[in-house]
Amino acid sequence: MIRILLVDDHPVVRAGLRAMLGGFEEFDVVAEAAEGAGAIREIERLATLGEPVDVVLMDLQMGAGMDGVGATRRIRAMPTAPPVLILTTYDTDADILAAVEAGASGYMLKDAPPEQIRAAVQAAAAGETALAPEVAARLMGRIRNPAPALSAREIELVELLATGLANKAIAKKMFISEATVKTHLVHIYDKLGVDNRTAAIAAATARRIIRGPA
Repeated sequence: MIRILLVDDHPVVRAGLRAMLGGFEEFDVVAEAAEGAGAIREIERLATLGEPVDVVLMDLQMGAGMDGVGATRRIRAMPTAPPVLILTTYDTDADILAAVEAGASGYMLKDAPPEQIRAAVQAAAAGETALAPEVAARLMGRIRNPAPALSAREIELVELLATGLANKAIAKKMFISEATVKTHLVHIYDKLGVDNRTAAIAAATARRIIRGPA
């Protein structure tokens, strides 16, 4: 039996996932949480009871609480960390790379067929990587595309650009100098084929590198 913790800020979504996963005899949804900090508490509580979680099914964006990336990083730093499988609606490069770098074992989209999610949970529980076909295609595209792709650091900078921050504020957020920000921008503009901030944000959004301005 694979013991699952559901983490999503929408009760209706959690109820739907619980019902779907409950249709598979090898799964047992043992707990739920509405955000990252709650997930960490549930993992610790269950471990104390001698009933550890086998897989965490984690959303990315969760309102005002700790988001999925932050929670994944915290969970994976635990002494006996369960694998974290991201289940989200977002398929941008920024989201995928952030989740992978945080230690996620897999990345699935919420519109995936139940059998695909089932296989992903099984793979994560077995210590394997599970990627939605669309996500795998985006990652492979970054590898195969002869055009230079934005690095994770450059994507982070473009995300900050999209919030309207000036270079000085971006430098503070990223713990780098303003000169380094400007150097990154030169490389970003070159890779995206643009010559200004607005065009860079538009191009990155259109290519699903970032989500774009809210």
